[in-house]
Amino acid sequence: MAFARTCSVALVGVDGVVVEVQADLEPGLAAFTLVGLPDKALTEARDRVRAAVVNSGESWPQRKLTVGLSPASVPKSGSGFDLAVACAVLAAAERLEPASIADLLIIGELGLDGRVRPVRGVLPSVLAAADAGYKHVVVAEPTAAEAALVPGVSVLGVRSLRQLIAVLTQAPVPDEEPDQLSGRRDPSLAGLIVPGAGVHGHLREGAARLDLTDVTGQYEARRALEIAAAGGHHLYLKGPPGAGKTMLAERLPSLLPPLSQAEALEVTAIHSVAGLLPPDRPLIDTPPYYAPHHSTTMPAIVGGGSGLPRPGAVSLAHRGVLFLDEAPEFPVRVLDALRQPLESGEVTIARAAGSLRLPARFQLCLAANPCPCGRFSQRGEGCECTPAMVHRYQARLSGPLLDRVDLQVQVAPVTRVELLDGGRTAESTATVAARVLDARARAAARLSDTPWRTNAEVPGHFLRTRWKLAPGALIDAERELERGILTARGLDRVLRVAWTVADLVGRDRPTRIDVHTALVLRTGVERGLPATTPKPLAYQDPDLYLGGEN
Repeated sequence: MAFARTCSVALVGVDGVVVEVQADLEPGLAAFTLVGLPDKALTEARDRVRAAVVNSGESWPQRKLTVGLSPASVPKSGSGFDLAVACAVLAAAERLEPASIADLLIIGELGLDGRVRPVRGVLPSVLAAADAGYKHVVVAEPTAAEAALVPGVSVLGVRSLRQLIAVLTQAPVPDEEPDQLSGRRDPSLAGLIVPGAGVHGHLREGAARLDLTDVTGQYEARRALEIAAAGGHHLYLKGPPGAGKTMLAERLPSLLPPLSQAEALEVTAIHSVAGLLPPDRPLIDTPPYYAPHHSTTMPAIVGGGSGLPRPGAVSLAHRGVLFLDEAPEFPVRVLDALRQPLESGEVTIARAAGSLRLPARFQLCLAANPCPCGRFSQRGEGCECTPAMVHRYQARLSGPLLDRVDLQVQVAPVTRVELLDGGRTAESTATVAARVLDARARAAARLSDTPWRTNAEVPGHFLRTRWKLAPGALIDAERELERGILTARGLDRVLRVAWTVADLVGRDRPTRIDVHTALVLRTGVERGLPATTPKPLAYQDPDLYLGGEN
């Protein structure tokens, strides 16, 4: 038979499209034609596949060979089609039984010696295969654990083309010895990590070592941090240099609960496509944390770039925390580009060839100094900036962006008493994280029959109509709405925070004091009711800590 087919996957963003790899041999002058919108790396597969087949001890067919990738209208990129092309060619040449590869989905790059090298995006590729009904997948051995995360799919990891041919022909499988590298990193893993991916972020492997007891004082900011973690709210920390804004933000991921299985698969798929998935960590089950430098470009933040669009920081921080330190130093265009993903939980990148949708449901944490010199305060002590300089600096964070930030907290300088206290009155991360987990469980139970799991995700219409607040709870918020201090979006976000405050203290619905607490945390202005007692004693009494009974 001069025709054979198998399947592989083309990635479009973080979504996979199953591609049929067809090989046809005809009499004529020996030639190898690859069709179906391949990119440069895929076009070069002709030379890689030919050398790999020959060096694996097989004969290359000396006829006119055409390999088609269908659907032809979908752009294909990368080297992950090599192994599928080689199998299709060998089956068309009758070295393999065509039926043995017809129901396989094959992913892998071929070295010139016939070894199978891993490629990025294996998890979303196998997820697409499972959705399409494929039950058997062949990948490079280093990515077999990643592929095996998808339930209902049988995964075969191979080291070389020779091994796969032996498995398909039911011959003895040769034992491929690993390369002798004298302690150096295996070069076959290079395809999994992309250098210069545009964002220097990290998964918080050492988050357990970052404890809230390291932060001196800042009881109001600690409370805001706990509320942000419990409800998934966005947070803005503003204060002078050295007050602890960065330390607080770095400890936010350690307060978040572990990712669910579905969330872990989402996050792992994004990092696999981006080339940032550690080879020894097939599943990311902790919330990611990314803190790009303020000189980072727009494509690195929201995604894109030349050629195949790549996930940016907003997608890499999906289900985790995106921290922008020195936020006013970021370009205004970059900051305002965050407004759409903050609302929708996804980012859409439009290019001439089409649009690409990437998930981007993250918690935004901003930190900023009050002025360029950092010493501006209402008392004006020590600040050398002119009023125009202060206004221009603070105006870099636009009103529409800050309107989407639920908690806006003033971080005061650390006092001498707090500094000498040594953190003896501060709660640990484990203690606060336990309360956060309980609050999230209450919210999840209330939202069990909805598509949302945290208070920050619930649309305002449902907050106002489906779940009723205590009588008179909205008096203060309605007054601020009438005065124009709150927008309609701001009112919805105050309600979300109020539900989180109620969840933290175990109330079944927010009271007036909960709404007042949320209002103070948004505007930074006390309005008669004591929202909290910012003293060490407050940590020993949840009612005092988060707003007491009405």
